[in-house]
Amino acid sequence: MTVFDLVFYERARLEVDGEFRAALTAEQAIEMSINGLAAALFKVRPHVLLSVSTFWPDVQLFDQARRTGTKVVLLHTESPYEEERQLRLAPHADLNLLNDPTNIAQYQALAPTVYAPHAYNPAVHCPGPSEEKPSDFAFCGTGYPSRVEFFEAMDLTGLDVALAGNWMNLADESPLRRYVVHDLDECFDNADTVGLYRAARMGINLYRREAERPELSAGWALGPREVEMAAIGLPFLRDPRGEGDQVLPMLPTFTTPAEATELLHWWLAHDSHRETAALQAREAIQDRTFENHAAKLLRLLQGSDH
Repeated sequence: MTVFDLVFYERARLEVDGEFRAALTAEQAIEMSINGLAAALFKVRPHVLLSVSTFWPDVQLFDQARRTGTKVVLLHTESPYEEERQLRLAPHADLNLLNDPTNIAQYQALAPTVYAPHAYNPAVHCPGPSEEKPSDFAFCGTGYPSRVEFFEAMDLTGLDVALAGNWMNLADESPLRRYVVHDLDECFDNADTVGLYRAARMGINLYRREAERPELSAGWALGPREVEMAAIGLPFLRDPRGEGDQVLPMLPTFTTPAEATELLHWWLAHDSHRETAALQAREAIQDRTFENHAAKLLRLLQGSDH
């Protein structure tokens, strides 16, 4: 399934009684997209099929691809939160790439699996000018209830705050609504996120607490937001985790909204500390590029990287 196919089927409209309505349900649009991918696999017979996230799986498609000589690689991006769903997919792949290794042994018992850290594109995620409105404090991500509760408990009085991402479910009475920089009915484009980070003085990474089971909410690996902010040169408050403590110790960590508030005001008042931390963070993740990870994937598929 390609993104463009799915968008095409989702946007298809029919005129009914003078009104244009969706031609397909969401489920039908997904099914049509998957059928298009199946047809493409039959015609092209690629060496590798790489599926990212795989939220709408068709394991029969993966199995058929493997039977016809195509290696299936599944890049799982929702560990550890959605481990149960991803583990159901794992046996249908020649290789599983896991964004957090907390439960990697469970995958390796089913199929070859390696840890694949989040990465960035140096041509996109880098310092530079921005057309976004300057802010003191920025965050881009999904407005999960745990995040809403946390940000509402912070004291953001007097600060220029920019929230972006997916905040469609934000309550009408939430004080955070004034900080969302785009229409609440829409998501914020990934390309615009770079500008948001460049225009901010300080960021934050706050991991979601929502998971398939409560014990799946605690991970170890750096998140994509951390890698991208570090690459762009935005210093940020860090929700502590094992890998983050190892790779980005120069950035401040918090445990409560009150502590995050205090740290935010301190770092905003100390320009030289922010600049130094930003430079050190960029250096710490400089090798985590998509190109480097793609090269490693090719070595793994060729059996030369273990």
